[in-house]
Amino acid sequence: MAMQRITGFANAKPWETLTLLLLLVLVVAAGCVRAADDEQMRHGGGDGGRKMMRRRAADMTVPITILNSAVDRGAVCIDGTPPAYHLDTGSGAGNRSWVINLEGGGWCNDAMACRYRNGSRLGSSDHMERRVFFTGIMSAAPADNPDFYSWNRVKIRYCDGASFAGDTYNEALGLHFRGQRIWEAIIEHLLDAGMASAEQVLLTGCSAGGLAAILHCDQLRALLPDAATTVKCLSDGGLFLDAVDVAGARSLRSYYDGVVALHGVAPNLPKTCTDHLDATSCFFPQNIIDSIKTPIFLLNAAYDAWQIEESLAPNAADPSGAWQACKSNHLACNASQLQFLQGFRDQMVAAVRDFSESSRNGLFINSCFVHCQSETTATWNNAAGVSPALQNKGIAKSVGDWYFGRAEVKAIDCPYPCDNTCHNDI
Repeated sequence: MAMQRITGFANAKPWETLTLLLLLVLVVAAGCVRAADDEQMRHGGGDGGRKMMRRRAADMTVPITILNSAVDRGAVCIDGTPPAYHLDTGSGAGNRSWVINLEGGGWCNDAMACRYRNGSRLGSSDHMERRVFFTGIMSAAPADNPDFYSWNRVKIRYCDGASFAGDTYNEALGLHFRGQRIWEAIIEHLLDAGMASAEQVLLTGCSAGGLAAILHCDQLRALLPDAATTVKCLSDGGLFLDAVDVAGARSLRSYYDGVVALHGVAPNLPKTCTDHLDATSCFFPQNIIDSIKTPIFLLNAAYDAWQIEESLAPNAADPSGAWQACKSNHLACNASQLQFLQGFRDQMVAAVRDFSESSRNGLFINSCFVHCQSETTATWNNAAGVSPALQNKGIAKSVGDWYFGRAEVKAIDCPYPCDNTCHNDI
């Protein structure tokens, strides 16, 4: 086979030879870059090295850093493997600014579900992708991410199953629930790597990561040594409501009961909440957002697709399957179902009423059927002008205006179906 390739190359026409040579150069160059990154991971990143190679192009992937040193303090994934993160270092004016993104991925509320995670990236760093793309608010492209593209951008991988908030070990099952320790270990490592001198920090997260951003917002402020540093938090798709489902029960509350108990979450919840409410109630953002002192921006769909499917109309609450078509396509919802969904929107609007009165906080609650909008270009900042918008302003511009104090952003959409910018419904 090798001889055939050589012969074919020798007999090729001049333009074919040139094309093959160019392809060969590109392949070799790509291999060199990959080898350099792998070498860096082994000698500088495997133990949480401070310096990471700057991505040379916005569409290149960002390598993983396995924080082996965290194991000594018990900061491990469910299966006992070390925690991990991805860092794309800042440049120019963004050298002393940081976006910290907490990865999402649901929760596990019983031993079987948590053990199942051991065989995936959500429970073991052994199964995490070694390179990931940074898009949306994590993008290095100025056109896609005009306010934060040059910042140090960190994605903390999620492998504990309780929004980085648990801290216990189940010896009988051999399962580690150390989300709080993972959070503390990686943040302290990043402080040593330069974040301690940060001028600006934005903590973000989507879904379970969005909940984590709320739970850890004041904690991050307290961990940063310089009180003059601007610290703010963005929760995307993290406003999970303690809502009644279609069968009249509270499916998500029941699920959260298991998460909070199994993972030992209670001691790490805000004391301003647990001093008068049970721990499960304090795992719901609606019960803690009013007392958080650090500025927060809530980005959420009033008809959150995940909550409709898993909290409002989960299969267990809909044994006849009456909601199946509506969950798959909101255009298939009947009048009664739409009325139920409008009630959910009303509950969300009521949940943020007091929160919105603070001048330090921001809101972008649109009437789309989607879950998470900050981490993909199509919804974060689509240059073609087809991404979601409120008051003629897209999400990236809204978050930037709020963070930098360019404008107050308290945008709540009118009820469905008035919004014609929801082109990215999921």
